[in-house]
Amino acid sequence: MSFDDVLHRGDDFLNQYPRRSKAWRFFSYSTSVFVIGVSKLIIKTFYSVKLNNYDNLTLARTRSREENRGMMTVMNHMSTVDDPFIWATLPMSIYSSLNNMRWCLGAHNICFANKIKSFFFSAGQVLSTERFGAGPFQGAIDASIRLLSPDNTIPYRDDKVTKFKGNRAVLEKYLPPIVRRKPSWVHVYPEGFVLQLHPPFQNSMRYFKWGITRMILEATKPPIVLPIFTTGFENILPEDETKSGFKQFLDSIGTKINVSFGKPLDDLLIDAYRDEWNQLVSKYSKPGETDLNDELKFGPEAQNLRSRLAGELRTAVANIRSEQPDLPREDPRFSSPKWWKRYTQTEGKSDPDVKFIGQNWAIRRLQKFLNIEPTSEKIDKKSIDAEKDHDTTNVTPSSKPDFNKKNN
Repeated sequence: MSFDDVLHRGDDFLNQYPRRSKAWRFFSYSTSVFVIGVSKLIIKTFYSVKLNNYDNLTLARTRSREENRGMMTVMNHMSTVDDPFIWATLPMSIYSSLNNMRWCLGAHNICFANKIKSFFFSAGQVLSTERFGAGPFQGAIDASIRLLSPDNTIPYRDDKVTKFKGNRAVLEKYLPPIVRRKPSWVHVYPEGFVLQLHPPFQNSMRYFKWGITRMILEATKPPIVLPIFTTGFENILPEDETKSGFKQFLDSIGTKINVSFGKPLDDLLIDAYRDEWNQLVSKYSKPGETDLNDELKFGPEAQNLRSRLAGELRTAVANIRSEQPDLPREDPRFSSPKWWKRYTQTEGKSDPDVKFIGQNWAIRRLQKFLNIEPTSEKIDKKSIDAEKDHDTTNVTPSSKPDFNKKNN
């Protein structure tokens, strides 16, 4: 089930910029094409690219249009150049209009550190996402839910909204925050941070955060979810601080970049989790409620559902990783949020055999922009702690939803 207040907040978040205007749309499309074009020139000149199972992306995009469903791509996060270089590996023909451009979530303290950056990344269809305290209940996630929801499924689309012209209140027809001919494409890096580890743990992943599960559970229609796994970008810009930027660039020339597309998650799987979510909404929502209540945010059943779905998504990406012939098998510890919490809090002392290349950016004290403890409400901290405490490595068959039960 989708809540009106969540969708309204998504509208408000997107409406921070005049995304419906022709001038903005022209600037946004031009910015995106320019960045992708420059990135493609660099990629084609200095590196070797191989796309594996690209047809899976093509078919998912076609299904998104024909079935009137949003599309979500989920990818590992190996380097700060993952975005935009990942888009430079794809044929330029897919970027024929602004409707075909992906939306993405970007770190607020990096991509939106000042007005110029905020304007530039917003034009590039990046959503400002706060880390270290905001949790999964924030504007960027609400906006993503709205983007993945087709306009003709929005419950209040026929409502009149009050606008003020001078001192006069006027009722106007509701307009979606963006102009589009089909539901949007949202790309996410669910780990939340770049992760580069020394061998034999290279190209491993953190646990997946819960924000992505909200997008799947709360969109008005189930999105098509496509997993992606990449290698090579970590060599273009390694986190190793002992080398200068120019030395890193010289060493990276000739790097082989592999982009592998998995098959979309089974619709029965997605429908089963959404059905379980709808049952929780029916169980805990009061008549007339238009927003998530505390039980649906922080209740143990809701948290367990998000934890299991996040684990399912991580497994889908990890399965692509396991098919890579040059990578060692992933250590089973890495899929556990509990393990990562302990490892991060002890700054690596709990498991000294696992070593970062560069910094572990999940460590709070390394964040210079956090001058004081975040002022988020205490209740929001519940979701942060619970997300770290939930362990998705041992999901028993009995705790999984019934995949044979199809949603009506």
